[in-house]
Amino acid sequence: MQNRKLPIRKIVSYLNDSEAEGGGFWLPNIQRPFVWSEEQICRLFDSIMREYPISTLLVWKTREEVKHRKFIDNYHRDVKLTDYRVPDNSRSKMMVLDGQQRLQSLFIGLKGSYSGRELYFDVLSGGDMAAPEDIRFRFAFKDKGNAAWPWVRFKDIVFLNNKLDLQIAQELAKLAPDELTADEQTTMQINIGRVRKEFVNDDNITFQELDGIDNPDAYRVDDIVEIFIRANSGGTKLGKSDLLFSLLTSSWDEADGEIEALLEDLNEGGFDFDRDFVLKCCLTVLNKGARYEVEKFRDGETKEEIIAQWQVIAEAIKDVRDFLVSKTYIRTDKALPSYLALIPLIYFRYHHPEQFKATPGLADYLLRSLITGVFGGSPDNLIDKLVRNIQEQDGFVLNEVFGVIRADGRSLEITPEVIFNQYYGSRAIHLFFNLWYRDFNYSPALGANGPQVDHIFPQSLLKSVKDINPDSGKRNILRYRAEHRDQIANCMLLTADENGFNGKCAMSPSEWFAPSRFETAAAHEQYLDMHLIPKDSELWKLDNYEAFIEARKKLIQEKFSYMLRTAQGDHV
Repeated sequence: MQNRKLPIRKIVSYLNDSEAEGGGFWLPNIQRPFVWSEEQICRLFDSIMREYPISTLLVWKTREEVKHRKFIDNYHRDVKLTDYRVPDNSRSKMMVLDGQQRLQSLFIGLKGSYSGRELYFDVLSGGDMAAPEDIRFRFAFKDKGNAAWPWVRFKDIVFLNNKLDLQIAQELAKLAPDELTADEQTTMQINIGRVRKEFVNDDNITFQELDGIDNPDAYRVDDIVEIFIRANSGGTKLGKSDLLFSLLTSSWDEADGEIEALLEDLNEGGFDFDRDFVLKCCLTVLNKGARYEVEKFRDGETKEEIIAQWQVIAEAIKDVRDFLVSKTYIRTDKALPSYLALIPLIYFRYHHPEQFKATPGLADYLLRSLITGVFGGSPDNLIDKLVRNIQEQDGFVLNEVFGVIRADGRSLEITPEVIFNQYYGSRAIHLFFNLWYRDFNYSPALGANGPQVDHIFPQSLLKSVKDINPDSGKRNILRYRAEHRDQIANCMLLTADENGFNGKCAMSPSEWFAPSRFETAAAHEQYLDMHLIPKDSELWKLDNYEAFIEARKKLIQEKFSYMLRTAQGDHV
């Protein structure tokens, strides 16, 4: 193993280039997807400009025909890793084992784009000192048409050749709408010099090279997988699911493509299933226990079972996802506080596919456990206990399942207070609204057109109500604080159009619910019923806000009476 150094511009030019020194840099398929945000990328560039160290990379030089892919140049949220796969080959190549996020960020910033926007640099920033945690040198991803002076496309500075730093600064100064002051000229010249020094001239990238060409016995494929795990398990760079995936892909060439295809099917319509969830499902249905443990994959047996049973496992997961949509009216990630609640159902579907179709109570289990949050915290032991109960009962017996959950010290009780403690912005409020608005369209073609939670009495209207301050005698104390304004009894679900600029906005209930806004009396009546709005129009006035809330709480309680129990356990 040897340490090597290269300038940032040079190593970025080596990415995806088989003609470069060592065969270019590539990503082995054991690497997880790129996850950095725009802000993280900009902070990396700021760190480099501030001469902060960016850690050492780990690279494997090899001719092995290992599965690998290119770095992503033009990144977007829906990018598919399978589109970047490279055909197996026995040419020399440099596989990046540690440092993908940093190299990928540099590649996007210097060679590509992020969601169609390129990296720009404020050439007049950096003059003022900043705290270590703050941004000093300003970077941002911008559309070319929206990038006005002093923002300059960063790659133009880094890849400009045959010109002195002063000449580059002089050319950039011509782009300014007004003549630069002496201080601005000095700041820009210093910045250009620093960019060229940190990104072009200095050897700022250090990488450890594991030479599997000159020393193939020391760095075989199995050794590299183990090195990868050890290099990434000491900190927070990879989760355990990523480590397990690295072991799985070392013997299953199609792993990334198969899991990516499954996730694409699962997430259609607005869910957010991930690889972590899929691997936990695999471990659970194969009776390996829900907890992530690298040893489970090192024995080889678990990997072979997953490969052999993959299609059956995938079908079980997809079937439960379809059950979720069709039987509970949960249509979106916003209404699913815990994906882990699905795993016992997936286990049941995998081992008892015929029983799954006819067993009553599955929706009751799911709704009650989601609403009460029983899968919060560390639920692996609970999942294992539920699996054992399904094995013992040879099926999914609702009362037995609830008994296991309660015996684990978790409450399943849904009282009116559970609902009324929901508020604007809380995750579970979407779950209640999914159950509430059963005929609402939750599958628009464009995600931005999805339903949106809005205040019935607008925030601005409620904030206008002030009480007298006993200390000053002035009327300057808010009568309705956030907890009063944001409660579920003051929230409703609107379409994107209804909640848009030409929609409800800050319109009062008296205006929004006025009969004149509706084509017929029947349409007006139907709208009030759907949103559980008290029909006494006097309650729609600001002066009667508190009475409106109490009347609407009664309607909400009636709506959910089929699943509510009092604190004493009696049915409402």
